[in-house]
Amino acid sequence: MKFRSLGRTGLELSWLSFGASSLGAEFRGVDINEAMRSVHVALDLGMNFIDTSPFYGRGMSEVLLGITLRDVPRSKYLLGTKLGRYDAAHFDFSAKRVAESVDVSLHRLGVDYFDIMLCHDIEFVDMRQIVDETLPALRKIRDAGKVRFIGISGYPMNIFRYVLDRTELDVVLSYNHYTLQNTMFADLVPYLKQKQVGIMNAAPFSARLLTNQPLPKWHKATSEVRDCARRAAEHCAKQGVDIAQLALQYSIANEDMTTCIVGSANPDNVRKWVEWSEKPLDGKLVAEVQEILQPIHNWFYIEGRPENNDAR
Repeated sequence: MKFRSLGRTGLELSWLSFGASSLGAEFRGVDINEAMRSVHVALDLGMNFIDTSPFYGRGMSEVLLGITLRDVPRSKYLLGTKLGRYDAAHFDFSAKRVAESVDVSLHRLGVDYFDIMLCHDIEFVDMRQIVDETLPALRKIRDAGKVRFIGISGYPMNIFRYVLDRTELDVVLSYNHYTLQNTMFADLVPYLKQKQVGIMNAAPFSARLLTNQPLPKWHKATSEVRDCARRAAEHCAKQGVDIAQLALQYSIANEDMTTCIVGSANPDNVRKWVEWSEKPLDGKLVAEVQEILQPIHNWFYIEGRPENNDAR
């Protein structure tokens, strides 16, 4: 397992991190024992950062993680969760809820502090509140020792510039925007480095778009996007390669991204990802696949409030 520095935090994160959204059954129904075993396999194989949120499974992910980590020394892992989003259309970034949310998450996970706390999917609210109310409240909690580093996460690229032009952050987390199909997050790297912000990437498979698995019902890919991704997967298969392997290898190869967060409630998947990470990236196949994906290169969808989205 390789490790990289996260901005100026002093944290060293494994280049593959464990995303616990699947523990909340966000993609399919899960076997609880199997899901918990996935976490232990990830830790045993060197993934030292775990990412979750009270939104995943509406608390289920944090609760299961708390049970799973009960007998694991706190020094053996880095832990991050989020606040502000609690259901599909339930958002609360008020200072009062910030304090309550941190305490509830600490209780669910059975820990005394979080290494990273992110404001979750801020594109769904007036982002002035994030700058003027949420982050100041979170800084007080950081000063109290309950959280070590703070940041934001979300889908539109515009949210990162909006917040960082107005205040400071320790870290940012983007998903679906540094993959074989969409590399928009890489365009933001020079700006993020200038701000000395830790850079975390998630979802190299773009919510199964770059796999041979069926897409979840909530996936927003158009028919053109789905057809193009299918052709890319078929091309990989003809070369004897699972497109998911290529997608994972491509995302972790960029050293500007400290870590790539992937998650599964299936321990066999976790083992497979680590095995893939140790194999060399086939640059020729990457070029061929990206040529197939060219018609949908940097395709994205609108998420949250229209004014919080930016097509650049």
